Amino acid sequence: MSPKKLLSAIIIAKNESLRISTCVDALSFCDEILVADNGSTDETASVARAHGGLVITFHAQDFAELRNDAAKRVKGDWILYVDADEVIGETLARAIRHLVDSWQPGAPTSYRLERINYYLGQRWPGSERMLRLFKCTAFKGWEGELHETARTTGHVGDLTGELRHDTHRNLEEMVEKTNEWSETEAELRLAAHHPRISWWRLLRVTLTGFWNSFVGQGGWRAGTVGWIESIYQGFSLFITYAKLWELQSQKNSKS
Repeated sequence: MSPKKLLSAIIIAKNESLRISTCVDALSFCDEILVADNGSTDETASVARAHGGLVITFHAQDFAELRNDAAKRVKGDWILYVDADEVIGETLARAIRHLVDSWQPGAPTSYRLERINYYLGQRWPGSERMLRLFKCTAFKGWEGELHETARTTGHVGDLTGELRHDTHRNLEEMVEKTNEWSETEAELRLAAHHPRISWWRLLRVTLTGFWNSFVGQGGWRAGTVGWIESIYQGFSLFITYAKLWELQSQKNSKS
């Protein structure tokens, strides 16, 4: 008989051939590594297999659906979710492994990990807590098409150690990602009957995006990268709401 799999990792990936190997290698402490490949057209699948990942191809419409479908394939008692642009640090890896091996009834059944963001290769001030580790009996699934949220039962705990998130590696990637996801964001807002977009709404969301990044998140401490990222956050929101304006105009012209 094969040994019981206590900890299953799920990597969400699409066209990540350049960094999937680093993500998979950092999960060597897991008993099972499942790569949920959402229709990649590059070498993501072959690279992941070469590094020990079990690749399953999906064609999900949203992130919640993808995460839920992948969860049905794991064999472990615990599920650890990681994105392809994230890397589990050694300290966090040891904390997760110790928790899974020594867990006792009454302890938390879901855990938040501390994610450290890196923009254009530079660490961003502060950090964020992401709910990513679940005991299968407490995990009830994800909901939300783009900004998905996990549903769980039982207590939630926190683990120490770094979950490194290498996002916005270069300006070209940033623009491509914004152009892709802003369409989904705009369509979701249209479906939710968002109020009509006017010039002042565009100005407000743009300024809000910059302010939240530069002041709220402390981007001013990141020097030039802080300015670039914060201005870009405002631009990203502008594009989303400009596309929403376009969708609203198209809808009105047909009615």
